[in-house]
Amino acid sequence: MTAEVVVGALQARADPAELPKVRRRLAPDEPAIGIRMRELFDVARWASTLPLGEVERLLDQPTYEARMCAVCVLDLQVRDRLGDPARQQLYLRRHDRITTWDMVDRAAPRVLGGPLLGGPYEVLHELAASADPLRRRSAITAPLLFVRQGSDADLTAGYVVASALAADPEPVVHQAVGTFLKHAGERAPLMLNAFLTSHARTMPRSVVRLALEKADPSVRRRWVG
Repeated sequence: MTAEVVVGALQARADPAELPKVRRRLAPDEPAIGIRMRELFDVARWASTLPLGEVERLLDQPTYEARMCAVCVLDLQVRDRLGDPARQQLYLRRHDRITTWDMVDRAAPRVLGGPLLGGPYEVLHELAASADPLRRRSAITAPLLFVRQGSDADLTAGYVVASALAADPEPVVHQAVGTFLKHAGERAPLMLNAFLTSHARTMPRSVVRLALEKADPSVRRRWVG
């Protein structure tokens, strides 16, 4: 199994009707093949034993689908071994090849977040301070794992990152903040209420509404009417 074999499998599934749909979430000059996401995930599962060096070569490919497949493979490879530092380091070192929000969302919780369970969390603060919106999205998307599998200390660390990004002007970032808060608030409603008390005035209203999607209606009315 090599990166070239995986690229060939993706190209064999090219569907011209899918290309316009794919292009809507890409930069104008970003190359794409045009594949149904279900088929891309099928290829990633088939390639889930791809050696780490070949995953990096897949990240070097120009097309969105090849790089999306690479992050899917990373996510699949760590599902039974959360805390894999080699795959986390590849994600961080080649973050420049992660060019869309859905690449972040696919891999950041397990690949980036897994090794951070129990701390330390400095890498999240470094990402949150980045000039790159997608790195900032990684910073707040990784803690989604903390909501599901982390300790109270992990969850608190996620809220610290959310505090740093609460007023972020980029939709690709502040929407991810809202998603984290929505799930974190379901686990710890009092923490969400305290967070909103401190930050709701500076957050986009759409983010406040997203954060409260799973909240009790009486709580929602307090913040969004």
